[in-house]
Amino acid sequence: MDRILDFASHHPWLATATAVLVALVVVYEMRLRSEGLRSISPQELIRLMNQGALVLDLRPAEQYQAGHLNGARQMSSEQILSAGDTLKKHKEKTVVVYDDSGSLGAAAVRQLAAQGFTRVFALRGGLAAWRADNLPVSRA
Repeated sequence: MDRILDFASHHPWLATATAVLVALVVVYEMRLRSEGLRSISPQELIRLMNQGALVLDLRPAEQYQAGHLNGARQMSSEQILSAGDTLKKHKEKTVVVYDDSGSLGAAAVRQLAAQGFTRVFALRGGLAAWRADNLPVSRA
């Protein structure tokens, strides 16, 4: 411990830079963990669907027509911006969003949470993860 204090007193800029980097790593890790809590696996989604969760497909209509999760509603990314108005009755219910790879899911979760949705999640890995687990898709 004495050596660390000695180093810090002789190299204040290096010690400060190290402290800042450690703080950035901690903040980054905390952010990743908080987003991880808002994403669910395909198996968790099945459980939530059985409990009546609203599932929103963020993909374009043509991709939705080609195959989607059973019971999912197609909603474009632009419609998510006004989902607070169109989905008022679902604000207190569980809502799960997904796209092809899961890349849009986290952004949609943040957008819906900002509009007052209290239980909103993203499917981790998107439809690709669903298909990788050999789970069925519906065709409209």
